[in-house]
Amino acid sequence: MTEKDTLEIGAAYVRVSTDDQTELSPDAQVRLILEAAKTDGYVIPKDFIFIESRGISGRKADNRPEFQRMIATAKSQSPAPFKRLYLWKFSRFARNQDESTFYKSILRKKCGIEIKSISEPIADGMFGRLIETIIEWFDEYYSFNLSGEVKRGMQEKALRQGYQMVPSLGYTAVGEGKPFVIDEEKYKIVEYIFQAYHDGLDMTGISRECNRRGWLTRRGHPFERRTIFRILSNKFYTGLVVWNGYEFQGTHETRPSVTAVWDECQERISREYRPLQRREVSSCKHWLSGLLRCSICGASLSYHKNNSGDGRSSVFQCWKYMKGYHKGSSSMTEQYAVSAVMESLQAVIAAGVVEFEHVEKPDNQKQAEEQILSEALSRLEIKEKRIREAYENEIDTLEEYKENKLRLAKEREDLIREYQELQERYQDKDTAPSEKDVLNRIRTVYDLISDPNVGHEVKGVAIRSVLKEIVWDRQNKKMTFCYYA
Repeated sequence: MTEKDTLEIGAAYVRVSTDDQTELSPDAQVRLILEAAKTDGYVIPKDFIFIESRGISGRKADNRPEFQRMIATAKSQSPAPFKRLYLWKFSRFARNQDESTFYKSILRKKCGIEIKSISEPIADGMFGRLIETIIEWFDEYYSFNLSGEVKRGMQEKALRQGYQMVPSLGYTAVGEGKPFVIDEEKYKIVEYIFQAYHDGLDMTGISRECNRRGWLTRRGHPFERRTIFRILSNKFYTGLVVWNGYEFQGTHETRPSVTAVWDECQERISREYRPLQRREVSSCKHWLSGLLRCSICGASLSYHKNNSGDGRSSVFQCWKYMKGYHKGSSSMTEQYAVSAVMESLQAVIAAGVVEFEHVEKPDNQKQAEEQILSEALSRLEIKEKRIREAYENEIDTLEEYKENKLRLAKEREDLIREYQELQERYQDKDTAPSEKDVLNRIRTVYDLISDPNVGHEVKGVAIRSVLKEIVWDRQNKKMTFCYYA
């Protein structure tokens, strides 16, 4: 028998966290693990080297795809495809002791796999398991304690006037708590925003112009009105540093192109844009609200009532245009929108013909029955998981596990059959109405919205019973009405 024939098959699990400055790189861990495995008489195939992406936390196994793939591979056949799992440290396996105990039990007891840390050699037997448990306790304590230490360190750095927040647009961090430095290319955007606002352009116009020039926010997104507001209100551009309740006069560079117009910009914000400082709450103010759509982006046109008394009409306008997402306006006056809708209804009634889409309406009884079956299936999944855990933790025998598994499989079959019967029972209940029925409904709707004594809420419900949406193409002065029933 050759030396290669005598080698056993092993596997390697590698994870690198971002909270350990002494951590070995993945390549270094793999290299040392392969050397240790060779010394032990094990060979580790490439397919059995499981490496997590850098920085993935060890607290939750569900968030580690390579860990889950390793467990699934170990359980994929009997006997397991590898006999020993190599780790750089036990903390690489898990930093949650409950999960560590659970998954190690699966590997050791169900799959017959040994687990070895090459940097933390421990003896075999119960004493070795005790040492391993102590190591796991320490790793879990370290993980939970670390977040508190990091926060305290950040607070201390703030008290010492260190820079640790995410840099504002136009600045770049240099590390070690040192003052941020200006990014000349990005700072031009900030200068434009302050100067344009100081010169009279509104926030929507500024965001639209920024997008036209191809500029992006610090996170790489298009500009919108709220983004402009946050930049104009950011005290960092005047030299103040604010972090988690701490505020101090920073030493980073500021420029007169911004600081000279700061006060006037704040006065204008407080005078004109006070609503932006709190969450905007939308409400249905017109019976056409939500029905009108922008032909450019598909967003709804929001209603803006003119209460100034200057004689100008109230208007509908695309909310995305107002935020600066696109440059083509989709506005139209309230009078024009109402007249166009009334004319469309009149034309349909006069012609006696209507093209409409049949939309199946939800059946409350059907939905209730579906919900019951869905909840039953969800509970069944929990039961299946529990009997599997009971077997893997040696609470139930293999025979008990098989018996429970068959019982739950039968229960699942029954639930699926009930669901199929439910669908068949309701399949023919929702039939499309005739054109005559739809026309009668449209006449009723027309009478309702023509009555000045009927309120917006009733009109809104009525018009939505026959119109799915209305697409407004301002450039071509065209409205497309989508009738349905």
